[in-house]
Amino acid sequence: MEKQWYFNTVTEQPELGMISPASHRMGPYRTREDALDAWKIVQERNLKWEEQDREWKRWSADGSASSEK
Repeated sequence: MEKQWYFNTVTEQPELGMISPASHRMGPYRTREDALDAWKIVQERNLKWEEQDREWKRWSADGSASSEK
């Protein structure tokens, strides 16, 4: 199995393989470049999930649109 890239949140450096402790590691990523973009990827995913949460909360328990925004 080919090693994958990780991003060390302490050193802010990419690492090939699981070198640092899990608490200091983000990933895996397919490429070194993706690992270097780890914070950008996290931010983009968080924005997407926050929007999905807002959409979800707009619907009431019975499936109809809520008037709250």
